[in-house]
Order: sequence, then structure tokens, then C-alpha cells
Amino acid sequence: MNMDKKVYPAKNGTVCENPKERLTDGESLQKSTHSSRVRRRIYAVTGAFGHLGNTVVRALLKQGEKVRALALPGDTCPSLENRDPGKLEIFRGDVRDPEAMRAFFRKEEGDELFALHGAGIVTISSKVDPSVYDVNVNGTMNVVRAALEQKVDSFLYASSVHALPVQKDLRVIEELSEPENFCPDLVEGGYAKTKAAATRIVLESVREGLPAKVVHPSGIIGPWDRSGGNHLMEMILSYLEGRLPACVRGGYDFVDVRDVAEGCISALENGRTGECYILSNRHYEMKEIIRMLAQISGKKRICPALPIKVAAMGVPFCEWNAKRRNRRPLFTGYSLRVLKSNDKFSHEKAGRELGYHPRDLYDTLEDTVKWMAASGKWKKAQNQVTA
Repeated sequence: MNMDKKVYPAKNGTVCENPKERLTDGESLQKSTHSSRVRRRIYAVTGAFGHLGNTVVRALLKQGEKVRALALPGDTCPSLENRDPGKLEIFRGDVRDPEAMRAFFRKEEGDELFALHGAGIVTISSKVDPSVYDVNVNGTMNVVRAALEQKVDSFLYASSVHALPVQKDLRVIEELSEPENFCPDLVEGGYAKTKAAATRIVLESVREGLPAKVVHPSGIIGPWDRSGGNHLMEMILSYLEGRLPACVRGGYDFVDVRDVAEGCISALENGRTGECYILSNRHYEMKEIIRMLAQISGKKRICPALPIKVAAMGVPFCEWNAKRRNRRPLFTGYSLRVLKSNDKFSHEKAGRELGYHPRDLYDTLEDTVKWMAASGKWKKAQNQVTA
């Protein structure tokens, strides 16, 4: 280009020599701002201080992403609150508050908002507790409405395999993606009924324009369960501290929380709108888990495995004793029924479309024991398992 000639910013984003083709001052400012703006992606995560939520946040921050994390007022998670202040915004609010949800999902011009709804209450009670329903169902409704209003770019709901209709036979359980497939009457247990209702709300919102996907994790275990809301994690700690008198015959499909977190992120980024994905692993017997824990921790004692019918006889005492000690019971009638239910979940679809590949549970348990020792949860930890 001849440097002696005067050039002007042009409408095609380059420069021109003809003054008639140049942008006006207003156009120049608007166009140059638009062309130089890089869309800023924000990951908005509800339930960010929960077991799955804080694992998702950790994974996103490790990738260098910007995260807006929803936490209840007064709730704490020091390992996150003191981490990556330039990338992590902690938003205080409650999914039961519609106005708070509108503020949480706010978008500024140029923002790209990817929303992951993981807030919820887990319970092994057979009945639907009003507070659980209010958070899991009404809270999901508030989240969905706010996400629709703010026009989020991608939305993921962390449901559960318990939301899937109960299969009486031993057929392999695969994904169902129609809203009508999810009904509280088709599942058993208070938690399952609320997750089925919430899943239906999310899938129905797709018809209203929400770019929503759903994941169904199986039984989650692994490091960073700071809230203590995971019953299997409590069982692991009870064994390590010598408080577990016996385990129960039976088992379930258990999966590493870190694998589920990666599956959630992949579904949010790569999943198809209106589709559901099972994030499972494989069946593990409870006595198999105890044997692995014994090997990892160096403990000699292997708990006897009681038949489920025998364990069921002790449920009333277990619940009474837990209430007396201000603890949650390790087993209820509902949780015992789960341990003998069909858990032949297929995660082939997630593997094919999301690149999902769960690890062996021994590695999960080993990392969990190390984390419990390092975090002070297991106070009598032995040196060989400390991180």
C-alpha cells in the first residue's frame, strides 16, 4: 500500500482510500468495538459447594475457564473460596428464590453463558420431604425459567439414574429422552420422585427454546465431599474409623465424582439438545468395596455381610440410633431395596458422544482415603495413606 495516500476504516472491516466508503464516527466506534470483542464464556454452576458441584468447578478452573458459582448464604468451602479470584465469582443465593436466579443467570452483551444446574438435596428416605421437593422441583423450575429469560447458550441438568423408570426385570437400562418418560409414579423413594419431576420440567423446557441436556449419574463417590451429604462416603468413613459393625449383601453401580464432573462438562459443551446421558460405571458389591478399603487403609477387619432381610430387621434401631446421635442413618428400608434393584445401566451413549470413560473404583477409593486423611476427615489416618 502507498503510505502517502490517506486511508479510512471501511465497512468490510478493512481500510479504503475512498472517503465515501468510510465508516461514520459512530459506525467506526461500533464496528471496531464489535470486531475486537471476543465472546466471553462463563460457566454458571448451581450447587457449587456440593460434592459434584465443587468437583465441576475445580475441573473448569483447571481448564482456565471463568466460573460463576452459586452457593447458599453462609455456606463455606475454603478450598474454593480462596482459589482463582480472577476466574471464580461466588454468587450467594438460593434456587428457591426466583429473583436470585434471574440475577445469577444474568448475561451482558458479548457473554456466552453455559449453565449447569446441580443444586439439590439427596435423601434415602422413602417419603417425599417438603423441603426436598421445594429445592429439587420448585428450585429447578425457578432455574429453568431464569435460564429461559436470560437465553443461556447451553443448559445441563444433573439428574440421577434414580429418575429413570424402575425396571422390574434385569434388562439393560438405557436413556429415555421424552418428558413423558419421567413421572414420580414410575419411581420409588422420595429423592427419585423429585428428580423424575425435575427432569420432566427440564425436558419440557426444550420445547420452549431452552438448549437443555440431562445427565443421569449413578452412585457418586470420590474426593472433595466437604458437605458430608453422601451416604456411601459416610459408610467409607465409618469403616475407616471402626464404627461400621457390618455391611449388607448386595451392591450398586458406583462411579467416581471426577468422571461424572468431566462428563457433565462434555455434555454441556458437546451434548445434543433434548438428549439424556447416563454417567455410570459398573456394579460393585458392598463386600467388594469393604475388601478394597481394607487393602488400601491397611486395616485387617473385614465386616460381615448381612443378608438384606436381616439388615432390614435392624433398620428401626439404625434410624433411632442415628437420630439419637444427630447423624443420618447409613441404611433405610429404601436404601436396602436399592442395593438389590436392577443397576445394569449402559453408558455407551455417553462414551460415544461425550468421550466418557469411567475409571476403576479401586483408584477412586484409594484417592478418597488419601483425601479423607489429608483433609482431617479421617483423624486416625495412617502415614501410608496420607497425601
